[in-house]
Parts: sequence; structure tokens; C-alpha cells
Amino acid sequence: MHTRSRYLLDVLMTEFGDSIKRDPAAFRRKFRKMAASPFAFYRGSACLFYADLTDAFTDRSYLDPATSRVWIHGDLHAENFGTYMNASGVLVFNVNDFDEAYVGPYTWDLKRFAASVALLGYAKALSDDVIGALVAGFGTAYLAELTGIAHGGDDAIGSLTIDTTSGVLHRVLQTARLSTRVAMLDVETVIDAYDRRFAIMEGREPVDRATRSAVLTAFDDYLTTLPGQANPVEHVIKDVALRKGVGIGSAGLPSYNLLLEGRSQALENDVILYMKQAQVPAVARHIMDEKVSGYFRHQGHRTAESQRALQAYADPWLGYTMLNGVGQLVAEVSPYSADLDWDDVNEPDELQSIMRDLGRAVARMHAVADDESSHDLVDFSTEESIVAVVRDDKPGFIAMLVDFAHRYGAQAREDHRTFVDLFRNGRLPGV
Repeated sequence: MHTRSRYLLDVLMTEFGDSIKRDPAAFRRKFRKMAASPFAFYRGSACLFYADLTDAFTDRSYLDPATSRVWIHGDLHAENFGTYMNASGVLVFNVNDFDEAYVGPYTWDLKRFAASVALLGYAKALSDDVIGALVAGFGTAYLAELTGIAHGGDDAIGSLTIDTTSGVLHRVLQTARLSTRVAMLDVETVIDAYDRRFAIMEGREPVDRATRSAVLTAFDDYLTTLPGQANPVEHVIKDVALRKGVGIGSAGLPSYNLLLEGRSQALENDVILYMKQAQVPAVARHIMDEKVSGYFRHQGHRTAESQRALQAYADPWLGYTMLNGVGQLVAEVSPYSADLDWDDVNEPDELQSIMRDLGRAVARMHAVADDESSHDLVDFSTEESIVAVVRDDKPGFIAMLVDFAHRYGAQAREDHRTFVDLFRNGRLPGV
């Protein structure tokens, strides 16, 4: 076996080996999804990406002690953006899926995104020059937005909304706006004896009495982590169900759906929550900092607090709890969620416009989570620190991102081929 093949195998087994033993079928499904394309492989192998960043692709440029410890998304690739309804009732297009969020070098977020753009562009048969221009557009917008926030203060932080977007992202927001809670509930539930219950479907099944009791106890603890006053009607649980096979990154992890009464007894106001087991983020294995690791009670707490730190107006249902001694993340299954479909965007001009918007969104995310937020783990101005460390070398900073995108994109394509050969020839133990 070649050195890189052995390295890839060792990293994957270190990350997933114990989980594979618990549920090999779930990982066979996960690995088949990863085998589908280089981008799918990249999405499912953040552990390999961070192992490379601290080994073969180590680069400490544009970093200092402060900017090496900012809140980061941890899995910032092109498909982790979408819409949500914020706590103020405004539809926002922003970064989503904070399962891998942690505290580390801000450049790791930017590099992970840049490499994903290279993979996306390659799949669309774009030239290296066009791919480089897309990454440069993202990086330029990121620095410009961050500089504006540094000069204007947190009041300068805006959002990508129906009122502030155009083109593709505006259409995504308008599509989300057409969604309704009732339409989602009609798919996910059935009316039984004048009330809603979960519909039993592939990937969802009823729970036994003992499991329901444990989930309800965990739910009571979760309520104590929510801001604001509890509504006694809103938090009545109607039904609980087990979910399986949710997401490429959640293979083998138990997840539960909870059906709540909502803000009134009218059936159109019912709310669906998910309670899922949180796991150690891949980036955490490469950040040896007791101040960071000791800040979190458990992984559910880490995920919820990270999302609250990185979003200006987080999901009002976002919270955490413990179930059977394991940390859980709890949040709403939103009816207003819509993702950007990259298959519908192929022209460089449209892609460039999106890259600029995403660069601004990432800058705002990094800027929100600092000394001006309610979280004290990062106790300095991230935007001022990042702008200071880049200084006047914006061309060098952009060149660094473009170069990394090309180099790691090529590496990820080669790793995908290696992974497929390992998998199809039975060289991944346990699956």
C-alpha cells in the first residue's frame, strides 16, 4: 500500500473506527455517499483535511496567537450555506450546520471553503484561471467586509436577506419564503384523533416507553438552556420518534424528533424539534488548548454555544441537553430552510456574484463571535485582529488562498480515487 493510501486509511479509522464497530451498516451507507464524487468525499472527510493542515499542508502565514483562537465554523464548504428564520422573524441566507464548530485559526475556515470551490469548479469543468478568480473574489469580499466592520464597529454587521440580495441568493430566499409550516407538518405528520402524530416512514420509527421517558427527561433539562420565559402551551410534547440515516456526517448517531404543541393549540402551529447526539469535531483533535476544551460541558453544549456565538440571531429553539450521559444538540426542524442548489449555477458571472456574497457572510460570522458577544471564550475583536495580521498584504493573502485551493483540490480528487479503491476492494476495516 502506498504511503498516502496508508495515511488516509489511518486517519479515517482513527476518526470513525469505534463508530463503525457500533453501526457498520450506517457507515457503509456513509462511505457509499462519499464515494459518489470528490466533493462528497471532501464533505465527509474533514478529519483528513485537518490532519493535512497540521502535517503535509501546514502553513502559519497570516496568523498570530490571537487569530489562531477565534470561533470557526469547522466545516466551511460550499454546501454548508442556506436559509433560516432568525429569532427576529427575518429570513436570512447564511452559513448553516455548526456541528463541527470550535475555536481555532480563522484561516482554516477560509482554506476549507477555498478547496471546496476548487472541487466544485472542477466538477463544472471550469478552468483553473476561473476557479482561481472565484476564490479570489471570495477572499477579497471577506477582507473588505471584515475591514468595514473593524472600522464601523459591530453596528456595521449586516445580513443577507430578501432586502439585501439579488440574483441567485435572492431566489433562494424567495423560495424559502414560499414554504409554510403547515405544508411541512402535512408531510411529516398525520392527523389521528383530532391531533397530530408523526408519520411513520423510512428512516423514522416509534420509540418504546423507556426511550420516550428518557427523551422527555432530557427535554425538561433542555428547556433550562433556552433564553426567555417558557410558554406552558408551547412546550407540550405530543409525540417522539427515532430518526435513522440522517446526513452524511451523522452516520450511526441516534437522533430523535419531538412534536410540540407550538405557540397555541391550533394544529398549524405545531413545532418539530430534533435532538441529536453531538460528536467531537474533527478540528478539536488538532487544537491542544485546555482553555478551549475546558470551556464546554459536553459536545451538545459546544455545538449550541458555538452556533450562538457565530450567528447574530440564532434559532430561538437552539439548546442542549444530556441523554443517557451523552451531550445532545436540540434545535427546530425549520420549515423555512432552503439550500443553494449549485447544479443550477454554472456561469462564471453568477458564481462570482455568489462568491462575493458568501465572502461577506463568512466575514460577518467571524466578526460576530468576539468580545462584543455574550460569550467570553474569545475576548478580543476578531475583525480588528484579522485585519491587523493581514495588514497591507491583501494580494499575498488572496494568492495564499488561491494556491491552497488548487493544491488541496487536486489532493482531494486524488484522495477520492484512493478512497474508492480502498472501499470497493474491502480495505476499510469493519464495513
